Amino acid sequence: MNIDVLCVGHASYDLVFSVDHHPTADEKIVAEDFLGCGGGPTANAAVTVARLGFKSAFAGYLGQDIYGEKHYQELLESGVNTSLIVRGTSPTPLSTIIVKPNGNRALINYKGKTQTLPCQAIDFSSVRAKVVLFDGHEPHISLPLLKQLQQQSIPTVLDAGSVHEGTAALMSEVDYLVCSEKFAVQFAGNVVTALARLAQLSKTVVITLGERGLTWQRGQDSGNLPAFKVNAIDTTGAGDAFHGAFAAAVASELTWNEVLHYASAAGALCCTKIGARTGIPSMLEHKILLNTSL
Repeated sequence: MNIDVLCVGHASYDLVFSVDHHPTADEKIVAEDFLGCGGGPTANAAVTVARLGFKSAFAGYLGQDIYGEKHYQELLESGVNTSLIVRGTSPTPLSTIIVKPNGNRALINYKGKTQTLPCQAIDFSSVRAKVVLFDGHEPHISLPLLKQLQQQSIPTVLDAGSVHEGTAALMSEVDYLVCSEKFAVQFAGNVVTALARLAQLSKTVVITLGERGLTWQRGQDSGNLPAFKVNAIDTTGAGDAFHGAFAAAVASELTWNEVLHYASAAGALCCTKIGARTGIPSMLEHKILLNTSL
């Protein structure tokens, strides 16, 4: 299997409700719109890579239920290699997402009794990837694979959305630690302190700040990048698209400045449509935004 980006981690199915306000206690409201689609950090990243014209594969778990089947078919239709997906009788994780007109959201995740995959669940021996992206949600398969990749000098990226067992285990081992503001605050209390401390653990650190752009440190160099100006209506999946595009840009051996712009454009465009999966931009949409910003 020769691919550009291998994405290892979590897949879910998203139930997205558009509302005019978030409900208060005991309040019943009516959704203005609804969307059901595949989700999950690295599953969305794998679709992003494919839509941007690269070869991607997703490694993780999907149940044999209706949600798992729908998601599996979506990945196939998006051009993602699905041969590393484990199917089982445990339920596919679900996410209910409530989105307001200004793009702000509330999420409810449900995994039931679905457990993380054991270390020998997936055979990666036939995979030849230029970059591997992790989200930390499958630590038992991720850590052994990461050790192999280090020996082969294959670049690795961690999507660190929050501090948990998986991200804590991987954060000091990857080449690119790309984390959310939430992760930074959980880790060190504020972004500035987090950037300084994380830079001691990873060679390259990026902290995404939503509409405020991002901040980064790479060795002794550091900087900031403002966000692209878009009409944001749903921020769901923006980070996933950013990480997928980031990994694709690293696989393409772009310059550091180009990598950051490439990823930022994908993340911004994902905010312009309802739903993470539907918001992931096409190669043409992405190219147009990049060209207009130059």
